[in-house]
Amino acid sequence: MLLIIAANVAVFLYQLSLVMVDPRLEQALIYQLGLVPAAITHGILPAGRYATLVSSMFLHGGWMHIVGNMMYLWIFGNNVEDSMGHLRFLVFYLLTGALAASAHVLMQPSSTVPTIGASGAVSGILGAYLILYPSARIKTLLPFGIFLTVVRLPAWFFLIFWIGWQVLSQTLVPADPKAGGVAYAAHIGGFVAGLLLISLFRKYRRRPYRLY
Repeated sequence: MLLIIAANVAVFLYQLSLVMVDPRLEQALIYQLGLVPAAITHGILPAGRYATLVSSMFLHGGWMHIVGNMMYLWIFGNNVEDSMGHLRFLVFYLLTGALAASAHVLMQPSSTVPTIGASGAVSGILGAYLILYPSARIKTLLPFGIFLTVVRLPAWFFLIFWIGWQVLSQTLVPADPKAGGVAYAAHIGGFVAGLLLISLFRKYRRRPYRLY
């Protein structure tokens, strides 16, 4: 997991360096390595277009974007990685991220807006966490009148509420191919991928037994 976080941070710092030189350089990078659904469905950019299903997840749109994604990855990814090991976790992360990106392409096939961010892959981690640790308690900051309070919510409640919000938000996404915003379909696709694939990646420990 630390390797994944380091790769995301390194790419983001590279993006910042491009902005300092010329913001147009970063925009060119985003259009080159970001996921443009129309480039895949309509073959606008035939050379290496499928690679953007993976490369797009290492680009981010700002400090809040990368900090939020890496925070969720750090909180939930640690235990998920323990369930499968480092190498399997890396493959799981990349696979669920690619499937999340594919879900976005299916929902917005004519979009010409580049999509970037690790949210789809992180959503896969959340889906896996729901299966592995449904009864775990998660510290959550909730508003209480004009104050904020920290409560411990069961993982199943927190994550089901989260995915429900993504589904609701997806229903409000405009069909305009030039519209930007959050790729909620990628969140949903990644979450479902994590739910379905965790059983293939987790390591089952054999129960101890005695020989007679």
